[in-house]
Amino acid sequence: MRTILLSLCLAAVSAPAMADQVGITKDMMSVTVQTESGAVEIMRNQDPDARLGEPWTQTSRACPNFCIQPMTPAPGVTTIGELEVLDFLQSGDAVLVDGRVRTQYIEGTIPGAVSVPYTEAADRLGEFGCEIDFDGWICEAEVPNVVLFCNGPWCGQSPTAARRMIEAGYPAEKIYYYRGGMQNWNMLGLTVMPGVS
Repeated sequence: MRTILLSLCLAAVSAPAMADQVGITKDMMSVTVQTESGAVEIMRNQDPDARLGEPWTQTSRACPNFCIQPMTPAPGVTTIGELEVLDFLQSGDAVLVDGRVRTQYIEGTIPGAVSVPYTEAADRLGEFGCEIDFDGWICEAEVPNVVLFCNGPWCGQSPTAARRMIEAGYPAEKIYYYRGGMQNWNMLGLTVMPGVS
């Protein structure tokens, strides 16, 4: 009986120390970002037994279409990781663009992301401050930084969007590529929310 009571007391004392043990970094447990739906707290899943679900566990997809993408999709584009995405979301210094097809965006995306499917990216530069011209787009004004992502290192949707945007006139140095995309975001247990329809 004494052993059971001692075990229960130890469990009760150690329980608060176990709460919120899975941080983003050792000094950051979560990040709150503003979205069209209001404030959303991004944090990692706190269940140490959590596992990825389908389709994120699938390792082998036919190439083409699912070939491993280069680290940099076009000259001048900067490749970034999760911490840089979070910094951009907190600072508001970039537009986070989900370059996947709309149905994938609606199923689940990074909080704060807007949907600009890769097939539409070059045609929607007006949403990023560019002006239409007879020959295409003029992006000379102060256009925002754009962070593009899709499903992961094997997904060509956001690299295609980056190349098409550059060809249409968007400055490459204003484009950031989150190569890890939804696969890495899910693998790290970060918050995902349905896209705004």
